[in-house]
Amino acid sequence: MVTLHGKGVYGGIAIGRLSFLRRRGMSVRRRTVSDTAAELVRFEIARQRAISELGKLHEKALRNIGESGAQIFEIHQMMLEDDDYVDSIVNTIRTERVGAEYAVATAAENFSMVFSSMDDPYMQARAADVRDISNRLIEALSGKEEAKSQFSEEARIVCADDLAPSETMQLDRESVSAFITAEGSVNSHTAILARTMGIPAVVDVGEALLDAADGTEAIVDGFTGKIYLSPDEATLTQMRAKREKDLHAKALLEKYKGMDNVTLDGTRIDIFANIQGLREVGAALLHDAGGIGLFRSEFLYLDREDFPDEEEQFQVYKTVLQSMGGKKVVIRTMDVGADKQVNYFGLDKEENPAMGMRAIRICLCRPEVFRPQLRALLRASVFGNLAVMFPMITSCVEVEEIKRLIAEVKKELKKEKLPFSESTEFGIMIETPAAAIISDRLAPLVDFFSIGTNDLTQYTLALDRQNRSLSAFFDPHHEAVLRLIEFTAENAHRHGKWIGICGELASDLSQTERFLRMGIDELSVSPAYILPLRDKIRNLDLRNPKGE
Repeated sequence: MVTLHGKGVYGGIAIGRLSFLRRRGMSVRRRTVSDTAAELVRFEIARQRAISELGKLHEKALRNIGESGAQIFEIHQMMLEDDDYVDSIVNTIRTERVGAEYAVATAAENFSMVFSSMDDPYMQARAADVRDISNRLIEALSGKEEAKSQFSEEARIVCADDLAPSETMQLDRESVSAFITAEGSVNSHTAILARTMGIPAVVDVGEALLDAADGTEAIVDGFTGKIYLSPDEATLTQMRAKREKDLHAKALLEKYKGMDNVTLDGTRIDIFANIQGLREVGAALLHDAGGIGLFRSEFLYLDREDFPDEEEQFQVYKTVLQSMGGKKVVIRTMDVGADKQVNYFGLDKEENPAMGMRAIRICLCRPEVFRPQLRALLRASVFGNLAVMFPMITSCVEVEEIKRLIAEVKKELKKEKLPFSESTEFGIMIETPAAAIISDRLAPLVDFFSIGTNDLTQYTLALDRQNRSLSAFFDPHHEAVLRLIEFTAENAHRHGKWIGICGELASDLSQTERFLRMGIDELSVSPAYILPLRDKIRNLDLRNPKGE
């Protein structure tokens, strides 16, 4: 047995045989032409054909996976209309007097090299998009018909050096159980499509994948990013059990997908998803989340050596908003510090970091770090239904300073003629007793509250939740914690604001009824908890006395 390691972009277990993608030859030779005007006409006809083909793919994607997944093909159409890309090809034909195929191949190489050399992982992933549209143009110039699916009815694990979004869209979900690529990125449009389509997928496995033989028995673990080639019996048994558990969970999804989160007496509540980053958007969609209640933006700052710039953040926020197709996305500004230490921030060593320089305190003390995030968020707001929330609030002064910075950033963007949505909601996390106690004063300053029960419990009970020796004393059901939540909910509603819970307590089914009776408007949980929570809510009847 050989084990390969890649990056899982969509969870799921697939067991089958490898089937390598065999592409038709796309080699292009340099050909001198005497009539450049005629060659430019050939190029324009091929470009229009490629745009038309992408339109058909967009319509197919709309039917199969919805608007958010189909957007990539609109983007590819726009790329084919991009002045820089088109002018590069036209100028090569005119100045070098070469065939259009060679000019397109040259542009593809130049633009993909530019994207690949960028530090931003999102922009690196755009190299595959350039190659995809260029290959489509070359096929159109050669007069070839669009490639059809080459796979048999037997479910196969598709392998390739990389997959273009159009190739991914043409995979037959009935005959393809998973796909693996030697290259690729978790930020690529292909990865986003895989998550939307619900296909177990692993990317960036490395060249060792291409050494495997066609037809090799394999297991793909999209949860861990592991590939098992010629697995032994013990691994097969273990993975079959894991697959059955996963399939059972997905069967539960089919039962509850599309149902309302409404009690027997008609009380409604939103169920949103907590996610770490882009790779979990597919899980949120798969489990039928009503939106994203907590997008932890600090993942952008972790496991790197320098701050993410505004453009990188903008691209990530834009992608998650587009992927959610108009559903609300609540993005928390960076919650760095405490148990999430980042060396390049240069924070001083603290005896008790949970009580020290973290989250909004860093942001307000270092506006040069905070402002790029605010700019990126506001710029992304036009691509979906964005709400922004700020962690670790303890005073009205902090909120007023945040609002002042937002107003300044909006003024800058207007001056630069960069669009943003004026309807973006701004809220705060209630995770300190101070914020809960003055929630009546905070509510008029914001659009919503979201309660972080993990920290609220820690600070209310005066214990370090990272200290294992204190785990027996950590009680999120403590009456003091629950009373603070109820008190905050009352103040939110008194001022006409909505309130959610995004901490671990939101998925505690033993507290669901109490939260609904408090008037909590939204519960945000890990994607896997959405369906059990929906089941619990749909079987509650709040007309019954408490506890019955």
